[in-house]
Amino acid sequence: MTQDGPITPVLLSGGEGSRLWPLSRRSHPKQFVGIGGPLTLFQQAALRFAPGEDGLFAPPVVMTGADFRFMARDQLECAGIAPEAVLIEPVPRNTAPAILAAALLMEARDPGAVLLIAPADHAIPDPAGFRQAVARGLPALATGQIVAFGIAPDRPETGYGYIEAGPLLDNTSDPIAGPRRVLRFVEKPDAARAAEMMQEGRFLWNAGLFLARAADLVAAFRLHAPHCLGPVSAALAGARDDLGFLRLDPASFAAAPSISVDFAVMEKATNLALVPYVGAWSDLGDWNAIWRGQAQDDAGVACHGPAEAIGCRNSLLRAEAGGQVLVGIGLEDMIAVAMPDAVLVAPRARAQEVRHAVAQLRARSAPQADAAQRDYRPWGWFETLVLGPGFRVKRIMVAPGGRLSLQSHSHRAEHWVVVEGEARITLGTQTQVLGPDRSVYVPIGTVHRLENPGPDPVVLIEVQTGSYLGEDDIVRHDDAYARSAV
Repeated sequence: MTQDGPITPVLLSGGEGSRLWPLSRRSHPKQFVGIGGPLTLFQQAALRFAPGEDGLFAPPVVMTGADFRFMARDQLECAGIAPEAVLIEPVPRNTAPAILAAALLMEARDPGAVLLIAPADHAIPDPAGFRQAVARGLPALATGQIVAFGIAPDRPETGYGYIEAGPLLDNTSDPIAGPRRVLRFVEKPDAARAAEMMQEGRFLWNAGLFLARAADLVAAFRLHAPHCLGPVSAALAGARDDLGFLRLDPASFAAAPSISVDFAVMEKATNLALVPYVGAWSDLGDWNAIWRGQAQDDAGVACHGPAEAIGCRNSLLRAEAGGQVLVGIGLEDMIAVAMPDAVLVAPRARAQEVRHAVAQLRARSAPQADAAQRDYRPWGWFETLVLGPGFRVKRIMVAPGGRLSLQSHSHRAEHWVVVEGEARITLGTQTQVLGPDRSVYVPIGTVHRLENPGPDPVVLIEVQTGSYLGEDDIVRHDDAYARSAV
């Protein structure tokens, strides 16, 4: 625990992770996906900085988008963590406005509150070691410093920005791991410059994590990015409670510039310290990073899911659906990722270019650009099994206690068949409970609702028929999750 109390983690979880397409998509981005195990990156980050016996951390403040608020809350609950607050960003505005909103919120509660700004999509295999690195940065806060964390590079990486480390802040500090002055930020270099910086030994990867008192962060914005302060302050002043979330005022927040905290503040600040971290770390920013972090065979091949490699070297083969198999023959330095609705094949050296493929798919309105096959909702999820002219077949899972909105459709009828659990179904003024092998027909225009009052998930098959099958053909008459749109 610090002299001002425990540190409040601020978990930034609003990004879309387009360089990890097709696994990460706008509707279900990488921070909420289980990339290497049962826990999502968001859950791993929350647990990494969770309150513990050392008293170092308090419950987190979460910054996320409106579409992910229930996902974030449910994943925290599954991890056994109750947040201090969950702030909803009405529109994406990069990291600076999000961080400022959290800092203003905590400053109003306690100007001396200590915050750790942490992206929620990083991999840090040694959480205890990183907690120790955070603790090493605490003494610098007494003199008003903002502490950045730099990762000791193990290769000349061109996908990261760098920070040049200066002399120790305090001559009594650990000469290897003690806080240092920041000389400058360096944007992502080319391969030759990255090799030079690694050889010089003064440059660390910019991890994008920062430790500071809330009042010092706000003061830095006031000095270096006053154009952010007005709209974000107004967004917080106009925030309203939304089912336990704090929704920032949309119009005010939209007026804030879309800018990173590095460009807005950190590259201009003179009260910036740097704590080196020599352990393993990755921002899992592209498929090359996933390959590096995954177990590999003697030929450098990493396989995940139903994938087989024959005569391959230094490659990643990843299949996400149990009903498929991915086979690679003779691949060298390649990435192959198979999803039920999209496949990516690319050289590892061009992993950073995946975001360009996403942009191209968006330009021609391909649904695979942004929509994951499994669409997560506050009540559970659904996925499309078959789609054809005038019909669609879905599998729907309603979690215990979940209830869809009371709704009707103008262009489609639906036929539901329950395959697991017991569903409570409202049709017009009538309510019935259906178990496995029971079915019901929902005509066009009929007001209806599906609920799961039991302790086990409800799974059903939905067959839609009609002239238009888009998800925006929903008229909500009542909704437990206060959604005004689909």
